[in-house]
Amino acid sequence: MLSPVGYRDPNVVQHMWQIVERYRVTILGAVPTVLGALLNFPVGDTNLSSIRFAGTGGAPLPTEVGRALSQLIGKPVLEGYGMTETTSFLTLQPRDGENVHGSAGLVLPHCEVRTVKLDADGQVAGDCAVDEIGNVVMRGACVMPGYVQQQYNAGVLLRDGWLNSGDLGRFDSGGRLWITGRAKDLIIRGGHNIDPLVIEETLSQHEAVELAAAVGKPDAYAGELPVAYVQLKPSAVATASELKVFTRAHIPERAATPVNLYLMEVMTVTAVGKIFKPALRWDAAERVFSELLEPLGEECSREITIAVGAHGRYGSLAKVTVSGSEDGSLATRIHELLGAFTLPHEIAWS
Repeated sequence: MLSPVGYRDPNVVQHMWQIVERYRVTILGAVPTVLGALLNFPVGDTNLSSIRFAGTGGAPLPTEVGRALSQLIGKPVLEGYGMTETTSFLTLQPRDGENVHGSAGLVLPHCEVRTVKLDADGQVAGDCAVDEIGNVVMRGACVMPGYVQQQYNAGVLLRDGWLNSGDLGRFDSGGRLWITGRAKDLIIRGGHNIDPLVIEETLSQHEAVELAAAVGKPDAYAGELPVAYVQLKPSAVATASELKVFTRAHIPERAATPVNLYLMEVMTVTAVGKIFKPALRWDAAERVFSELLEPLGEECSREITIAVGAHGRYGSLAKVTVSGSEDGSLATRIHELLGAFTLPHEIAWS
């Protein structure tokens, strides 16, 4: 064990190359956010010859991070794909074969993985063509038989033993799987589906960017608009305006260019280092609703605050807190302003 909190201990990442040399590490395994952070620390004369390969999963590995780390350690960086529900990896880059950066690799023995189209009932309606993005489903001895809480099996356990991952992906002509995002992560702008990975991969190519995440912010007209959150590399300097110009120049799909870009000191991540996108969606919604209600608060001399977060029934809920006693006409105006959005809301008075 590297530390009681693993890679969340900044000293572990900072001294990882010395740890490799001291303990003769053979397989360097970490989620993509950690691998990206390792690039900030020079190897120097540290001996990394014990490493046979680096392995990663849990989230898509930015192509540029994979290439840079492979060059740094002189060994392949093998990306794989799997879920807690599938025990371990279902696909993996071949250790001794061609390593195609950005791909999750080939399907492993005794596993079945398909990209499919789903019908109105959420069941498999047919396979996707080569390079056509679809829902990733899997089957095999490694796949769980179901959740203990039966209500969570709906839409996940499909007919004939297939498990719906909730991920989107495609198979290329060589049989490699490419994960393109989560089905629920798609940004739907006026009926136009935008893959967040297009934005994130573009931002990751900028020399100052360490982490990038794209989500949709609520919009009364288009439904959602793409926005991006960026954590810069240590000591790197870049402005949000500069990065927006960079995305406009490098994202070929105009609709996918983020309308807002926010710099963060530290990206919101889960306990295992994966970017926690729900928190970014909540932040984006709070910004939209706060800007919308600010003139109303000034007009009524009331303080109006917004807090968006998880909700057991609605998934996400915007809680509007208004200072002072309850006012029916004010509540009506708030409902009218926020009623154009799909995100549910409620009003509290303080």
